Amino acid sequence: MTAETDGPGAPSPSEVARLRLLIARLYRQMAQASGGDLNLTYAQLSALARIGEHGPLRLGELAAYEQVAAPSLTRTVHPLAAAGLIRKEPDPSDGRSWLVSMAPAGDELLTRIRRERSELLTRRMSRLTAEQSDTLRAALPVLELLLTEPEDPAS
Repeated sequence: MTAETDGPGAPSPSEVARLRLLIARLYRQMAQASGGDLNLTYAQLSALARIGEHGPLRLGELAAYEQVAAPSLTRTVHPLAAAGLIRKEPDPSDGRSWLVSMAPAGDELLTRIRRERSELLTRRMSRLTAEQSDTLRAALPVLELLLTEPEDPAS
């Protein structure tokens, strides 16, 4: 352990494992709730969501957002374009580059996935007591911090 992780408020290894498993299992359940007819990988869904959020994008920009190498991203977006979920067009400012943007089918798919996953969470959260709901709401900023905290390359 490092000085950063062994302080008085530091989680135990079992707490870290419990949180990791909880997040993984909840994600898996949400993924299953969003239709078994999806034949997209996590990387493809992530790229699709990122294109919806930031598009149109050059492939290099999308690769940077996804923190993957450009050749990997090319293999990720090809099936999305073939399925009609995204559009891939030449970049008008640089003929050597491509821009990717959402197609209507991609927007519809993301909307459906988000709705189905939100419905699952809504059902689960409706079973909580008022005190449990308050605790969950109070934990949201902390969970967001875990998500947005930049990685320290030295660790």
